[in-house]
Amino acid sequence: MSGPYEQEYNRSIQDPEGFWGEQAEQIDWIKKWDKVLDDSNKPFYRWFSGGVVNTCYNALDRHVEAGNGDRLALIYDSPVTGNTVRKYTFSELRDEVAKFAGILTAQGVGKGDRVIVYMPMVPEAAVAMLACARIGAVHSVVFGGFASNELAVRINDAKPKVIVSASCGVEGAKVLAYKPLLDGAIELSDAKPSSTIILQRPQGPCELKPGFDIDWQEAMATATPADCVPVAATDPLYILYTSGTTGEPKGVVRDNGGHLVALNWTMKNIYNMDAGEVFWAASDVGWVVGHSYIVYAPLIKGCTTVFYEGKPVGTPDAGAFWRVIADHGVKTLFTAPTAFRAIKREDPDAKLMQNYDLSKFEALFLAGERTDPDTLEWAMKALDRPVIDHWWQTETGWSIAANCMGLEPLPVKPGSPTRAAPGWDVQILDENCEQVPRGDIGAICVKLPLPPGALPTLWNNDERYVNSYLSEFPGYYATADAGYMDEDDYVYIMARTDDVINVAGHRLSTGGMEEVLAKHPDVAECAVVGVEDSFKGQLPVGFLVLKLGVTKSDEEIVKEVVQMVRQQIGAVAAFKTATVVERLPKTRSGKILRGTMQKIADNQEWKMPATIDDPAILDEIKGALEGIGYASSRK
Repeated sequence: MSGPYEQEYNRSIQDPEGFWGEQAEQIDWIKKWDKVLDDSNKPFYRWFSGGVVNTCYNALDRHVEAGNGDRLALIYDSPVTGNTVRKYTFSELRDEVAKFAGILTAQGVGKGDRVIVYMPMVPEAAVAMLACARIGAVHSVVFGGFASNELAVRINDAKPKVIVSASCGVEGAKVLAYKPLLDGAIELSDAKPSSTIILQRPQGPCELKPGFDIDWQEAMATATPADCVPVAATDPLYILYTSGTTGEPKGVVRDNGGHLVALNWTMKNIYNMDAGEVFWAASDVGWVVGHSYIVYAPLIKGCTTVFYEGKPVGTPDAGAFWRVIADHGVKTLFTAPTAFRAIKREDPDAKLMQNYDLSKFEALFLAGERTDPDTLEWAMKALDRPVIDHWWQTETGWSIAANCMGLEPLPVKPGSPTRAAPGWDVQILDENCEQVPRGDIGAICVKLPLPPGALPTLWNNDERYVNSYLSEFPGYYATADAGYMDEDDYVYIMARTDDVINVAGHRLSTGGMEEVLAKHPDVAECAVVGVEDSFKGQLPVGFLVLKLGVTKSDEEIVKEVVQMVRQQIGAVAAFKTATVVERLPKTRSGKILRGTMQKIADNQEWKMPATIDDPAILDEIKGALEGIGYASSRK
């Protein structure tokens, strides 16, 4: 007899309309849908066409009207601003959102208009997003602190009527002024907003331009609250820009209806969360995790969400996450593996954990970057709780593959995000669009239609949507990830498809080599990239970040990891070169910039990534590469 997961998964694939129609009953609709799945314009599938709904109502008002207005909706915890803590009940948050929606309405923002939100990790960012949803406006959150030219590109594409921002952000001990960056972006852009709304922060107030810049606090004092506006289920809720191979960002569109249904379903079935419990996604509202699991999903479910303005280490130490979990009674934490690698590096024996009461904490979920088995096993041992790797993308909005803890916990296999989540028909394909044998690496694809909550298209660019995701494997969504499936249907994400390197005709995964390097007891973090080689096509090069307090020489450790790869993968990997570095270049969400590292090694032209955490790291990487016989010139 198959278990609950198997039953739900099979039904979701064999009868998607019945499955998702049933889940949609958990959402409050102004008008029910005409059709659960509209496939009349393939490949542009639409969910719940004809339905009318409001996302903000489902996230806030309905909980208040059900008598749960005094339940905590949002906890703001900010160690970088003097351990500030602010709490909002569902009633309080609804009232703040309604007032801010009134400010937007007074500025002429209506259904379908765009609003860019360029904010730090403060509750007002959630207020702005939910206020847009309340009046049917389309928000586009841009990570606070993005450079002016990158923000200008997004302004030109979204054409916002209003931009909502703050005077500054706080990054660790640094105060980053946002207003000069925002002013520069508006000057560079062709699509000028009619006004901006600026949250003045005491850490770095700014001058406002009369008649153009509106003071958030002053406007809120006299605002007239706005009611929820009915929107079509297929109307866009937001645009979220993700990097594209051409250098022009892609505007991922999320609709209202499918997004509500899918995210509500995930909170219980994947994360095992019930209304009234505390959920913490330690990310940023600028990323998809922040949209799905800081702002929308917890509130839609009636959970309490944690807004954390700090880091896993350094604010003040590697016990920061344990402190937040203990202080706020967090049941489930969702963060990136890179956060746990940082904690492991600073506190390898997890001694700081002993200072905190984690009795309410039940599970850790990791995503955003591949979870290497070493980090997974360290976290499992330190926490003595389930540690769940799951895999998804900006485009998908929620998990493609996950261990569905609220449905039926399955055995953990280190290195795998478990099996495809209900709704996702995952297949491993070769270049001829044929399924490869179990255990063989291929392109990981999802058979169409994608489930609710996934992108229906790109903003004003249907052609690019098809070319980017649907044309390479007709009838499938190409994830651009490579990997394999084992005999138990467990999925293994080994690399981006461009991170599968070809060494003398052998297709090898850099992720597989990273797994080996991470097992070395002195290695805290690592990356492997393929560099050009005139004889073998490509050769792997390893980058190692060592744990604090290591006494062995760098040369000794490099020699040992080279031998480990030879023993565990074989001579076919041709892994002979590695270098020790202080840190790896990453995006602010924690993804390692392997593509940029590869271009530096190969002397190719490369562009400073807009999302890089610290540009100076790339100079260090260049120096390390020169030290092992590779060189690059910045173009």
